[in-house]
Amino acid sequence: MSVPLQSRVTFDGRFARELPELAVAWQADAAPAPRLLALNESLAEHLGFDVAFLRSAEGLAFLTGNAVPEGATPVAQAYSGHQFGSFNPRLGDGRALLLGEITDADGNVRDVHLKGSGRTPFARGGDGLAVVGPMLREYVISEAMEALGIPTTRSLAVVATGSDVQRETVLPGALLTRVAGSHLRVGSFQYAAASGDQDLLRRLADHAINRHHPSAVDADNRYLALFSSVVTAQASLVAQWMLTGFIHGVMNTDNMTISGETIDYGPCAFMDVFDYAAVYSSIDHAGRYAYANQPLIAEWNLARLAEALLPLIGEDQDAAVTAAVAALEEFRPRYSGVWLAGMKAKLGLPDDVADGVASPLANDVLTLLQENHVDYSTFFRGLSSAARGDARPARDRVLDVAAFDAWAERWLALHPDADAMDAVNPVYIPRNHLVEEALVSATGGDLEPLDRLVDVLRRPFDERPGLERYAAGPPEDFGAYTTYCGT
Repeated sequence: MSVPLQSRVTFDGRFARELPELAVAWQADAAPAPRLLALNESLAEHLGFDVAFLRSAEGLAFLTGNAVPEGATPVAQAYSGHQFGSFNPRLGDGRALLLGEITDADGNVRDVHLKGSGRTPFARGGDGLAVVGPMLREYVISEAMEALGIPTTRSLAVVATGSDVQRETVLPGALLTRVAGSHLRVGSFQYAAASGDQDLLRRLADHAINRHHPSAVDADNRYLALFSSVVTAQASLVAQWMLTGFIHGVMNTDNMTISGETIDYGPCAFMDVFDYAAVYSSIDHAGRYAYANQPLIAEWNLARLAEALLPLIGEDQDAAVTAAVAALEEFRPRYSGVWLAGMKAKLGLPDDVADGVASPLANDVLTLLQENHVDYSTFFRGLSSAARGDARPARDRVLDVAAFDAWAERWLALHPDADAMDAVNPVYIPRNHLVEEALVSATGGDLEPLDRLVDVLRRPFDERPGLERYAAGPPEDFGAYTTYCGT
């Protein structure tokens, strides 16, 4: 069944056409009683969709993949991946379909992708389905990331399918319509490399260059330049995660994009109390993807990308390895540069403050937060009051007052800019207890808490009266928090 889109949207099937070895044509499962749970109207309009159409029966058929627009070519994408360090040569979209590509109002090519659309040939033992809570979690967190200015995939809509899904209990099924710069992953290159088909690997790399890193075309070695560009993009992305206290939870190589966007919001969370060892994911038993490990894991994942690209980087493998290692060695200084610049902004430090002064100041305040079990986001937002002469909002959160005072004396001597701090330190993040409250309510049929939460998170830096509960940390009885993949 095809559907004429009442919009300015034209679909293309470029990925499926250019890389057929990585695309299995497939059809979404029927959604017996689709009901719209969330629609990202501003994103829809930016993409050229007619909002009224998306809310109609025909629009819901499109959002669930049951009516395919002209030009769309639904495919399940093939990729490999290191999952918690172990290589799986054949993963792929087990419960997802790429409908195709469209062009947004800025002229950027964007994927339109379904998540929870049913079993595909890559499903293995899974049922290919998704439920309301995890799909709405991705909607909430990705919108928060967008508002915080962190590169991210976006959620266009979440639709309840009308089907029941068996998890620990029977839960209402749902489907997410996701928008991304692309769904090219490190695992995509691992799959192509493992196939032994160097022509496929080259076409995939050229596709990625044209899609995301066109400056590589003019480089002496375009494939080395592609790798260097991905290193730069991921160094910046992970530094931004660390600056906001975001923990992805499952940084497998199939969850790292070539574009540098955050993707696959599964067992993710934002830290409340600062803790380098923070882990929320129920499946991360050893803490491989703990908060402090995220830069190291990103670097490890990029090393796997380098291995996949070696045949393209050069015929002389020793020389190719040397070049790739040199490019990978840029990750740490690039990450550190973005992170330190971000910390200087969070601390309101003038541009002329030397890195040698700013770096120990930043590390020392994080040690202070760790040792005193201080809420990360609330502390940094309150710190601007200290720059204005009232230290209480930050100072009162630290048990070791003498240590805070000693640190603050060093910091205040640098004349921090309070207004600049408020522009980068959010008042509102997706507080775990509020996210859970919203998801439980939505699963039970009440969408008001979810809509309210998303509305607050879309303006994270603007403090507004009456929203104090959205800025506060969890109540004492909330307890330890655990997140789940939802599969």
